[in-house]
Amino acid sequence: MKTTPLNSIHMSLGAKMTPFAGYNMPVSYSGINDEHEAVRKAVGVFDVSHMGEFVLQGKNALDLIQRITTNDASKLTPGKAQYTCLTNENGGIVDDLILYCLEEDQWMLVVNAANIEKDWNHIKHYNSSGCKMENISDQTALLAIQGPFAKTILQQLTPAKLDEIAFYNFTREEVAGVPDVLISNTGYTGSGGFEIYLKNQSAELIWNKVFEAGKAYGIKPCGLGARDTLRLEMCFCLYGNDMDDSTTPLEAGLGWITKFTKEFTASEILKKQKEEGVRRKLIAFEMTEKGIPRKGYELCDENGTQIGSVTSGTQSPSLSKAIGMGYVQTGFASPGTTVKIKVRDKLLEGRIVKGPFYKAG
Repeated sequence: MKTTPLNSIHMSLGAKMTPFAGYNMPVSYSGINDEHEAVRKAVGVFDVSHMGEFVLQGKNALDLIQRITTNDASKLTPGKAQYTCLTNENGGIVDDLILYCLEEDQWMLVVNAANIEKDWNHIKHYNSSGCKMENISDQTALLAIQGPFAKTILQQLTPAKLDEIAFYNFTREEVAGVPDVLISNTGYTGSGGFEIYLKNQSAELIWNKVFEAGKAYGIKPCGLGARDTLRLEMCFCLYGNDMDDSTTPLEAGLGWITKFTKEFTASEILKKQKEEGVRRKLIAFEMTEKGIPRKGYELCDENGTQIGSVTSGTQSPSLSKAIGMGYVQTGFASPGTTVKIKVRDKLLEGRIVKGPFYKAG
């Protein structure tokens, strides 16, 4: 099993560890609810160095990216990032990712840890024009500094003008004396903050400096458990749960990153699906009876007939109620619709709502 460059720090902090995507990763330190609250009200730091990073460069790099991703990368200029996804020949989602325009002919794709090899082979398959590809995943550390005080803390460590980095924009600057750190105004929590990409050998130094700077602000280390509850409150999809190779971007509510102004893998199939309408949709729901929905539980109509299934579910720490996401037949997908969730052979009532569940402020 692989470890991140911060593994010894996690162990010294007494983190509860678990295998995830081939890595030994921290699930929690002080407890999921405590870490969740730190991100919503103060600041939390996640080690997400298990994520994959590929660099594509050369004059044909943009053409390749346009061919394999659903969003329109031609809109990006150096310093801008974009949420997008890879599709297979049937229109299913190979992976969702963030694309960074590093320079005019140099791009970085940040992919899910479990999909690194699959994504690499997928991109390589379509690279017929000799675009230079480099997998820098094993040399790259990634910290997500998230929460209302993230900017205040990080600003103490860098000359970069963080106020001037708009959402889904980035810069490269010194952090804690370490040169050429990529500082990105992105995150997976809904509470604001930055993600910073750096070389492995600087990970411990920067982690320690961030925690020193954040001591007065209630900074806490956070694990995968809180990462999951935070993203679910925002209705952010998790690959392998809320989307996979058999779900299309349109079914997953990602029509906004699916641009038909260009041709990409299976774009004709998806264009037809858009015209005809999808047969199932990813929805958000909240429980109106006591019970926690889990992945794989049946979603039923009021008569108990299955209309779909749960893809993600939890007890929301911010809202103190059980929430979930899942796919249902399109006819049942409207907000306000009553659904039944089969929890341990009992049909408990829930209601479809318009996401996100959590709204800051």
